[in-house]
Amino acid sequence: MHIDEVRRSTALESDADAAKLNLIRDALQRLRFGSIQLTVHEGKLVQIDVTEKTRLPA
Repeated sequence: MHIDEVRRSTALESDADAAKLNLIRDALQRLRFGSIQLTVHEGKLVQIDVTEKTRLPA
């Protein structure tokens, strides 16, 4: 593998990681009550589940 291929691969991974972090950040900003679950397979984030709770007045 050439150094340019390594750089390109690393840049693509960095872009993918940034996109995943943006998804998590956006989910956190939208969520008032609830949970966010991250699913990881073989060391890679593959799924983000957001469960929102609605609090009703007593």
